[in-house]
Amino acid sequence: MDPKAVVEEVSKVLRGKENAVIYALTCLLAEGHLLIEDVPGVGKTTLALSLAKTLDLSFARIQFTSDLLPSDITGTSVFDRSRGEFVFKEGPIFNNVVLADEINRATPKTQSALLEAMAEKQVTVDGVTYLLPRPFFVIATQNPLEHHGTYPLPESQMDRFMMRISLGYPDPDVEKEIITGGDPLSRIGELRRVVSKEEILQALSEVKKVYISPEVADLIMSVVAETRNHPGVVVGLSTRGALHLAQASRSLAYIRGRDFVVPEDVFDTAPFVIAHRIRVRDGVNREKVVEEILELVK
Repeated sequence: MDPKAVVEEVSKVLRGKENAVIYALTCLLAEGHLLIEDVPGVGKTTLALSLAKTLDLSFARIQFTSDLLPSDITGTSVFDRSRGEFVFKEGPIFNNVVLADEINRATPKTQSALLEAMAEKQVTVDGVTYLLPRPFFVIATQNPLEHHGTYPLPESQMDRFMMRISLGYPDPDVEKEIITGGDPLSRIGELRRVVSKEEILQALSEVKKVYISPEVADLIMSVVAETRNHPGVVVGLSTRGALHLAQASRSLAYIRGRDFVVPEDVFDTAPFVIAHRIRVRDGVNREKVVEEILELVK
């Protein structure tokens, strides 16, 4: 698999956001899930669709609303008159890439149905367990500035997301090219498949084999310890968070063409793995705390 080719192909549609594409691909190859916090209209759907098309993966988009039910995500059993029995109809969760749009607009019960599938990569309906496809990658979005009619994800559920990123506004020159070139969503169909699903599955196995030396493992543990000791932090990084930091570092090293992790891989992925997990004191900025922690460890 050629990660550079994937980034270049997606960037034909999602202009000026190469870093966001790289870290989304990092999260996918680490078999994690991605949370995108940003205002509407900056390319979150475009990123998800472009990745799925370029990687030749099945895609589903779920618009989360207050009346969305768990069965709308997982699927339900329907009585088949011709067969005289109930038949399970798969929900949109049975796709390789699932875009959970505005996840914080659904009730906690519905959110839990998605998060259970993310954690266990399976769903259970009417006592029967169904495995989800591999790779299985959830991209969830939420608007951090709009809180009316929302059900914010608690820390325990935020911890299920390996990484959190923001796309932000493009540079003025790039934005001018976007508005003169037409809607990027309409050009997704022009993207070509860069890799096959078999190559992706092979890449997932190769990422797991990327070597973390004892020295780099000590570095990761130093970062974890500082998140728990920082005076501005109430709850530091969990063990799952430490594991996700290691997995993301492996994946970024693989994308960069190495079979071993170096400190730069850890420092580059850490802000996207740590910031949404830690609980800080009132008035303290999470991103600023993470910067301080990484500078201290460096």
